[in-house]
Amino acid sequence: MTTIDRDRLHTLIARERALHEQRNPRSATEYGRAGHLFGRVPMTWMNKWSGGFPMYLASAHGNHIVDLDGNEYVDFAMGDTGAMAGHSPRETVEAVRARMDELGGITTMLPTADAEWVGAELQRRFGMPLWSFTLSATDANRWAVRLARLATGRSKILVFAYCYHGSVDETFAVPGTDGVATSRPGNVAPPVDLALTTRVVEFNDIEALRRELAHGDVAAVLAEPAMTNIGIVLPDPGFWDAVAAACRETGTLLMIDETHTISTGPGGATQAWGLQPDIFVIGKSIGGGIPSGAYGITEDVARRITGHTAAGEADIVDVGGVGGTLAGNALSVAAMRATLEHVLTDDTWPRMIELATRFREGVEAVIARYDLPWTCTQLGARAEYRFTNPAPRNGSTAASAADGDLEEYLHLACSNRGVLITPFHNMALMCRDTTEADVDRHTEVFAQAVADLVG
Repeated sequence: MTTIDRDRLHTLIARERALHEQRNPRSATEYGRAGHLFGRVPMTWMNKWSGGFPMYLASAHGNHIVDLDGNEYVDFAMGDTGAMAGHSPRETVEAVRARMDELGGITTMLPTADAEWVGAELQRRFGMPLWSFTLSATDANRWAVRLARLATGRSKILVFAYCYHGSVDETFAVPGTDGVATSRPGNVAPPVDLALTTRVVEFNDIEALRRELAHGDVAAVLAEPAMTNIGIVLPDPGFWDAVAAACRETGTLLMIDETHTISTGPGGATQAWGLQPDIFVIGKSIGGGIPSGAYGITEDVARRITGHTAAGEADIVDVGGVGGTLAGNALSVAAMRATLEHVLTDDTWPRMIELATRFREGVEAVIARYDLPWTCTQLGARAEYRFTNPAPRNGSTAASAADGDLEEYLHLACSNRGVLITPFHNMALMCRDTTEADVDRHTEVFAQAVADLVG
């Protein structure tokens, strides 16, 4: 296996940083004068872009972005799934414009007829019969966790180490030396000891999951069908059947978050792999770029919730900590309907998956050519390369495979040559506007970057 010369790598990083500064003077100026923004950016994670400062957006359409300095990019980041429908898809834009202009009323506290259409479509895709809308998957997860606790009378949530479910407090947990949940490195000021709210095991460790569920205090297992935000980690064969059986045996709800794994297909991994969650969460992509999210529940979960509310034990209508005045607003729901009805249709995925396969095969060919100990994993229309082989089977292994220097070099080598991948890992997502030429451009840039690296 080829080993990386770190001195050579650092020289290449310096070269790419200099090129980044040369290409983006207007972005550098904007970043330098952003003194009224915490971290100089609208949201602090935007500082994850490599090179010392992010490029500033001028325009974006389809899968192409133009920055403030006039540089054009093939975009594989796609808003980390938020723009999976493409940037400003025509059908969504038309529906949003109509809602804002011709019909009027962005947020009025009144329901619209679009909401029932969206709920029915979400049931068709994911199986849950009853839905509530949010503005993000973080909101959906947070509120659904409260409902799971209400429905079961149990206090804890079980998650997988290095999972990602937005900024939900309970999910930033990893197993301590004794297996008890402890705060994940970097977690900002957790409000309580994670052991009070959370049980945590490694992904693909069914025996550990059975052991933790046996305590009888877990309301729900909250999980992505495949891990994504720590790099794609796929489930072992039979893993989800075993998880479902363990949940049934212990009276634990299964809560599936498909915010990223909707890349698997129009019904996500839930439809493709035959999963049967009790609670389901989706976000980002379904609004075509307009803040949107939703959670769905089964009739059984709904009955259990209603029983508690009828007894006066909880108030889900007003002060119970579930919902927000902007959730389900007319603009967001119009965007969801247009995106699901006209953009992210069932017919969209086969071509996107085909392109992701082409992307993965191109990366794998480069890895093999230079005998690198790296891998590339695909999840439907999504692919990601990692600096380890074999591919990780759990979150902790995936986290230990991170290499900040390699990521910065490859991210800059790509962006300096007109290709964007996600700023915080190496994910690429296809949308309906992606072409074979776009994929081949990434393969070309990636191959040259690796060739420069290995010498």
